[in-house]
Amino acid sequence: MNFFHTFLPNPILFELGPITIYWYGFFMALAILGGFLITLKIATWHGVKKETIYDLFFYLIIGGFIGARIFYILYNPIYFWNHPLDIFKIWQGGIAIHGALFFGIVVLWWFVYNISPKPPLLIRRGERAKRGGEVFWKLSAIIAPGVALGQMIGRWGNYFNQELFGQPTNLLWGIPIELANRSAGFEMFTHFQPTFLYESIGSLVIFLLLILGHRLIIKKGITTYGLQLITLSYLLFYSILRFMIEFFRIDPTAGNIGGMRATQLISLLTIVAIFLFLVLNSNKRKRSLDF
Repeated sequence: MNFFHTFLPNPILFELGPITIYWYGFFMALAILGGFLITLKIATWHGVKKETIYDLFFYLIIGGFIGARIFYILYNPIYFWNHPLDIFKIWQGGIAIHGALFFGIVVLWWFVYNISPKPPLLIRRGERAKRGGEVFWKLSAIIAPGVALGQMIGRWGNYFNQELFGQPTNLLWGIPIELANRSAGFEMFTHFQPTFLYESIGSLVIFLLLILGHRLIIKKGITTYGLQLITLSYLLFYSILRFMIEFFRIDPTAGNIGGMRATQLISLLTIVAIFLFLVLNSNKRKRSLDF
């Protein structure tokens, strides 16, 4: 931990002539690759063809990045109104995971009904809604661990960018932040809570729990209900994690709604929505799913 307390990261990984490679971009690429590979592995457990995952990831990456950037811009409208060209400078950071998740869900639903093998739109009308829901939950459950793994890796990009840190601290694992990167009102402090690390470790725990969940439902028999629980577990666990971490963060990038950080409010609403969904669907029968 003493390493974190004394090391001051450089956002640049290396420079080659006019080309500059940033640690942030490196970790984003590594996060996508790691998430993709683990998703391919889990897909084989459920008998889903790798071609389906190839196609799905193509759309998810595009939709996810667009959504993540849009949400970040919405969190900071005044800044981007005054600096419109900065909208395109994604190598400097500035993506919101909630935007990626929201757009990812929309893209997945679209994929299920239009692109996936035997999409529900091509099935008889009476079976369309049922089939679409089953395919959606199966693919979302397969993807969920990869998303958690990607978040675990990607948060290290925030560390090298010196962003998304927490309150000032004297703890041994507190990280030094350069004066130029400190939040207004905290210029006199040097070390801050490594909230990136808290979220990275939490995401790793979520990833392991989701993998365990997959192994259990495969062992006991795959059901739509079991796959549904994996997807909802990811959303629930991450929302709880993010809700707690937001108490430590002091950066203004998350926006503010009614005195509460926007990301914290979204997390809280997600938690409530999941519990309501589980209560309203508690009497549904568990049924085997073939895809």
